[in-house]
Amino acid sequence: MSLYPKDKAIIALADGTVAHGVAIGKKGTTGGELCFNTSMTGYQEIFTDPSYYGQLMMMTYPHIGNYGTMSRDNEARKVMIAGLITRSFSWEYSNPQADGSLQEYLERNEVIGISGVDTRKLVRHIREKGVMNAVISSEELDEDKLVQMAKEWDNMKGLELATKVTRDEPQTAHSDGPFKVAAFDYGIKQNIINNLNERGCTLRIFPARGNFKEELDNWKPDGFFFSNGPGDPDATAKYALEAVNYAKETGKPIFGICLGHQLMALSEGISTKKMFVGHRGANQPVKNLSTGKVEITTQNHGFAVDEDTLDESKVEVTHLNLNDDTIEGLRFKNFPGFSIQYHPEASPGPHDSSYLFDQFLDMIKEVKKELA
Repeated sequence: MSLYPKDKAIIALADGTVAHGVAIGKKGTTGGELCFNTSMTGYQEIFTDPSYYGQLMMMTYPHIGNYGTMSRDNEARKVMIAGLITRSFSWEYSNPQADGSLQEYLERNEVIGISGVDTRKLVRHIREKGVMNAVISSEELDEDKLVQMAKEWDNMKGLELATKVTRDEPQTAHSDGPFKVAAFDYGIKQNIINNLNERGCTLRIFPARGNFKEELDNWKPDGFFFSNGPGDPDATAKYALEAVNYAKETGKPIFGICLGHQLMALSEGISTKKMFVGHRGANQPVKNLSTGKVEITTQNHGFAVDEDTLDESKVEVTHLNLNDDTIEGLRFKNFPGFSIQYHPEASPGPHDSSYLFDQFLDMIKEVKKELA
């Protein structure tokens, strides 16, 4: 008798592609946009990244779960992915620092998944056909029904998800330093908070939606930060641009990452677009056009700033993706701000781009000196 469960599971894509495997995590049915991540390590940080909310995560590295899970590796208070697909799932783990196995972690967080799937074959399929919805099930094993469910699942285009992952009320993340930053939480990662705290910034973190003006008028922050998050930036912009425009009017430095980058662009009349596949992994080459250096970056986005709508009187492109020339960074000319499409806080991933947090702090120091 096998030591591990062998319950059957199926993943069905909206175009009719079907793959069979074994169930991992919680038994049940789940669906969402099927995406993939090329990172070799850091699966727990990926699973708890709020930017992945509502998406099925397919890991291209075959062995997932072999070092277990640790509470300190969480990027948010809960798992955010809608489901998990792996090639070779590790029921056991080898790590004296681990709190438990990945299977226990998935069960506790009610995550449905499938293993034993040829993930490289599915990744090639997605790269050729484009991103699409899929359904995983370990309870419904009728292929035709699952394909139909995938076809009917909500499309990420036009979907507003930031309010699903934001906090319920304003909270403060204290530091011993002298700087105050107002951060807007559209799915902010813990390591972004850590990076700003380590640089002497006390954060007042606001929910994605809600009344913030009176408190900020009294608190008088030294700068503003707009976070990463899931969903279509155009849908988020319907309410989030109020905060972006407020920040711009103060004349204080502004920094945006991922969704925050897209919202800052939208506030200047620059459009965003849905990508054919998206960028997700810890090995994406990005060129800093100011220094000429190439940074290896962590990325997680399915939308990008549309280069065809750029207005050079409002923005300067500072970073480019070397794989497909998509825009990875902007400097804004009408207010003191800059934004980055990728994740300088890494977690998981390289730390080539952590200097961007220092750049934000330098801007804050400069403005404070001018106002003193």
